Amino acid sequence: MLGAVFVTRWSTVPGVMHNAQGRGVARLAAMGLGRPMNISNGGSDGMQPLTSERSTPIMHIAMRDLAMTFGKVGMLSFGGPAAQIALMHQVLVEQRRWLDERRFLGALSFCMLLPGPEAMQLATYAGWRLRGVAGGLVAGLLFVLPGAALVLALSILYGFYSAAPAIATLFVGLKAAVLAIVLQALIRIAQRAMEGAMDWAAAIAGFVAIYFFDLPFPLVIALAGLAGFLFRPAASHNPASERPAPVALRATLKTLVVWLTVWIAPLLLIVAIFGDSHVLAQLALFFSRLAVVTFGGAYAVLAYMAQEAVSGYGWLSAGEMLDGLALAETTNGPLILVTEFVGYIAVFKQGGVCLGILGAMVALWATFAPCFLWIFVGAPYIDILTHSPRLSAALRTITAVVVGVIANLSVWFAMHVLFNTIDERHVGPLRLYVPDIATVDWFALALTVLGLVSVFVLRLGIVATLSLCAAASFVWLQLIA
Repeated sequence: MLGAVFVTRWSTVPGVMHNAQGRGVARLAAMGLGRPMNISNGGSDGMQPLTSERSTPIMHIAMRDLAMTFGKVGMLSFGGPAAQIALMHQVLVEQRRWLDERRFLGALSFCMLLPGPEAMQLATYAGWRLRGVAGGLVAGLLFVLPGAALVLALSILYGFYSAAPAIATLFVGLKAAVLAIVLQALIRIAQRAMEGAMDWAAAIAGFVAIYFFDLPFPLVIALAGLAGFLFRPAASHNPASERPAPVALRATLKTLVVWLTVWIAPLLLIVAIFGDSHVLAQLALFFSRLAVVTFGGAYAVLAYMAQEAVSGYGWLSAGEMLDGLALAETTNGPLILVTEFVGYIAVFKQGGVCLGILGAMVALWATFAPCFLWIFVGAPYIDILTHSPRLSAALRTITAVVVGVIANLSVWFAMHVLFNTIDERHVGPLRLYVPDIATVDWFALALTVLGLVSVFVLRLGIVATLSLCAAASFVWLQLIA
């Protein structure tokens, strides 16, 4: 499933789509996410879609139906962004027919341009398209809140019981499974994203920049986008496609001011109350910065977040960071909900449960409030953006660099899962991680092999792989007890 939706991802980015009624829809149908639609005259099988070509939402759906539908999506959104996007396609396009194929593909392409969790932003866009800003808020919140509540509950339990032998052993299995899942994601993304020597060069450059030179993730993404925009050949564009409708700049600026205030004002209040040196203020600043540069999905930004949270701020240990990712993998909702775990544990260590919950709320707000800003400001411009070949070239280069970033994440995870001692050394401008071979964890290695067999040979899903490795870890604990 993950690879399936990534096909949609790479075949539908602006300029790569080659028009929605062409290869994008054909590939979507081939993946089993829906059958091809005759969208040349606006609908599926002669049915007129509920959406129009204008840049404003239309409102034909009852808010109660919208809330019930996205509540269901939020409760069932296990399996990461691929499964979540597939679920929304099934519900919104095939079952409800609230969006047609072209609108769904265009919205997905637009969300790939944005920082942040693309599945949550796609849900927000769908709600906005159907019921305006109120619909976008309902859809986006219902997509996130069920998983956020579960992650918070698990984080609180983890804060109290993580040191218990049974829990610690269980997480050895979960972390081994996560390593296998990340490697699977890396391979599948690379298969879909890498189309030539330029892509491979960009991916290698991204890996070297972060792993060896320790360059900041935002800088790497910015340089990749600039290089792609200036130097990469632009994809061909269909001149016969409809010219996008103009969007009123005044309305855009008003929306920008309102939602920028919604995002920033509560975080400034946290800084004013606790002081700029408090961990809550640090969380507000860090996750707000993260929200602006999280291109490429959760796996891409996890490398940056993990290294900063562990090595930069010292909020968590490497093991705790991996445990948090394992928890997020087992729950519904966006994988980036791991930020909530980081926020809770970082503050829990200093101020207990109540402040820990506030830390989780700060991390959630700084992570997801910007998503509403991006959608409500940018959604009216979807048609314009998807007609920009230069922007497509920049996005393709960023996508290739993201492969290198995820490779860095995979190496970092592997070392911290498989070795108990890792030395950080510096040789001139180079930063090197050197694991102590004598400290290899053979139990974790065996569980990692089990996880790799699960995802690559048995082709089990994410939840099944996590369950298998956790169960094997628990059985081992019983045998040696």
